[in-house]
Amino acid sequence: MPKAVIKPSLEGIRLLSGLTHAEREAMEQACAWKRHRAQEQIIDRQSESRDIFFVVKGKVRVVNYSLSGREVTLGDVGEGGHFGELAALDGEPRSASVMALEDTVVASLSSDQFLKVLRDHPEVTLFILQSLSRIVRRSTERIMDLSTLGANNRVHAELLRLARESMAGPNKAILKPIPVHSDIASRVSTTRETVARVLSELSRADIIKREKDALIINDVDALELMVEDVRGE
Repeated sequence: MPKAVIKPSLEGIRLLSGLTHAEREAMEQACAWKRHRAQEQIIDRQSESRDIFFVVKGKVRVVNYSLSGREVTLGDVGEGGHFGELAALDGEPRSASVMALEDTVVASLSSDQFLKVLRDHPEVTLFILQSLSRIVRRSTERIMDLSTLGANNRVHAELLRLARESMAGPNKAILKPIPVHSDIASRVSTTRETVARVLSELSRADIIKREKDALIINDVDALELMVEDVRGE
């Protein structure tokens, strides 16, 4: 059965929300469009490509690998997001690899064309600056956690981060779908076994509860206190 034709549209890309319809249409014509299957690599660390990528459909994961081959997750980018801006801005090799988490459609724009957009549209430049600021803040927090927290506490901190993104009340969060143990382990540089043990301990303390298709955090405040006590906040 032939693949469905990709309809080239950048309408949902948050970075480009300030552009007019005509400007987005012109950019759509300038982009290269490609489908990627789940687990397929999109860009490789240290590759010489300089394009910026827009996630039109699906979700991707930004990762690095240790010398032993251990995967370290740096972040996920969903529909409407972008990635690859660092190489597009500074011309250096890629700082991380990116793979599709699910069937994904991306549009790529050359660095020269991207830099022209930044020169012509201050609102796009501001968006990029704010995005890079968030990356720096998250990286700083992660470095501090890796330097000061034990593996158990890093799992607590990651669950707290996920909870804050999925609040379902003043002191409750619903994580749906249920976070995969290996994904949490990759984010906080520990093992799946450690993640499983920490989740079991939190479940026994009634801080979390697993349902059929969701992980319920019953007491976000308690989880936050556990992290703050160790961080010394």
